[in-house]
Amino acid sequence: MPNTAPTATPTDTPQGALPRLLWIMRKLRDPDTGCPWDIEQDFTTIAPYTIEEAYEVADAIEHADWPELEGELGDLLLQVVFHGQIAAEAGLFDFDSIAQRIGDKMIARHPHVFGDESREKSATQQTRDWEAIKATERAGKDQGGALDGVALGLPALTRALKLQKRAARVGFDWPQTGEVLDKIVEEAGELAEARDDMTQAEINEEFGDLLFVMVNLGRHMGVDAEAALRAANAKFTRRFTHIESRLAEMGKTPPDSDLAEMDALWDAAKAIERGQNDAN
Repeated sequence: MPNTAPTATPTDTPQGALPRLLWIMRKLRDPDTGCPWDIEQDFTTIAPYTIEEAYEVADAIEHADWPELEGELGDLLLQVVFHGQIAAEAGLFDFDSIAQRIGDKMIARHPHVFGDESREKSATQQTRDWEAIKATERAGKDQGGALDGVALGLPALTRALKLQKRAARVGFDWPQTGEVLDKIVEEAGELAEARDDMTQAEINEEFGDLLFVMVNLGRHMGVDAEAALRAANAKFTRRFTHIESRLAEMGKTPPDSDLAEMDALWDAAKAIERGQNDAN
């Protein structure tokens, strides 16, 4: 049976939750007495965990699981602390400079709160002002191109949305949603007609073009493609779990069933969800 007794707190642990966390990370990275796994890590090896933790935060929020969110936010904070410690060891920057920099940025980007600008403006106007300030910051970094600074490591749907927003700001955009719908029909038709004659690389390219235009349609309709697909994934998971549960009640598994039976159970799951939504 595992030992569930709390670990004794070392006598040299600093006071305060954040100083304690920073101290823990320094201990873990100590080349003589630290954890071998933590010592071996660098920015590159930690980056996938950072992305994963951010998604787990989003998942906890989507499920309104607030105790879980508390834990996931801690895991995400640990990633920032980890990167800060690696940087401090390399003489690049540290956690304090990270916090200082984001604090400075927030003050600079909110002159209506921390400066002398009026707060009497809409959220839309504040968003435009925010983007104008960001554009000035990019210019100061020699990022003169409209698409400069859109992170390569973003999820593909999110990056597509950001690229399209940047292009739209300088006038490269369809003015009407109908034109986007026409382009989707065109792209889908080309993919369907040529799929038997295309190489796999060409199919991949055309499929990517179709996805990119779908993201554009979502933008025109006020839909975040990444969030919409996450919701669709969650819905699919709920309904397929219902299929598995109903089949289990019949002593069966999906391989023991067929598409017609599972499709009927899928429709039943949809009906249950609609009934629950109507009740709410």
